[in-house]
Amino acid sequence: MSPDASIAPDPLLCELHAHSSWSDGVLSIPELVDLYGSSGFDVLCITDHVNRSDDPWLTPRERRLWGVQERTHSHYLAEIAEEAERALARWGLLVLPGAELSYNHTDPLLAAHAVAVGLRSYVSLEHGIEDALHTAREAGAALIAAHPYCPGTGPVHPRTTQCFGADPERFAPLIDRWELYNRAEPFAWVADAGLPVVASGDFHRPEHLWGWKTVLPCARDERAIVECLRSGGPVYLARIEQRVADRAAA
Repeated sequence: MSPDASIAPDPLLCELHAHSSWSDGVLSIPELVDLYGSSGFDVLCITDHVNRSDDPWLTPRERRLWGVQERTHSHYLAEIAEEAERALARWGLLVLPGAELSYNHTDPLLAAHAVAVGLRSYVSLEHGIEDALHTAREAGAALIAAHPYCPGTGPVHPRTTQCFGADPERFAPLIDRWELYNRAEPFAWVADAGLPVVASGDFHRPEHLWGWKTVLPCARDERAIVECLRSGGPVYLARIEQRVADRAAA
């Protein structure tokens, strides 16, 4: 055993769910990186939306131009890779590629979003969310159920994603973690069901930088982070307040 083998790694403050202007975020990828880097985060996963070609929540124009598509995916990865190199050098921030696999439907019971951490290949939603989850798992990503509303517990809204919450036993073998907190919104049924959890900012605007986040007890390395999430082992959740962060930076 090496002298350092028994030393636990420093915990990593992570944002596992963040959008850039590639989809519905207001910041470009460089702006997103600088915001999280300057705010003391250790890990940022950029997870812009991937949608199906007949997405009912989008207009025909948005379907052509919005989000990460198969024809633009290589450019998306290239920009993330370029910014990841700069982020590590300037901020010590580890930037990971990812996606939010977004299967939208007019029936909330059939709508589901899954965050794929460490996803480096394009995954289509054309054959449904379950097929997409299988494909992303085979590609080596860690999968997180995003804002998993349970029927009868969430807001009454046609865009509420209830598929995972309606049948968690069906999807549990395909999902590594479930958002217990999405920003400040809790999903108490996830805790009651004893599912492995995370917390994320679901970043779209600068105010989403603060709130509930995940702290991972693993090495600052993409493979280690994906394996930690996929393991189902313990992680830590922390609420990051803006005033605390501002005092620390002063």
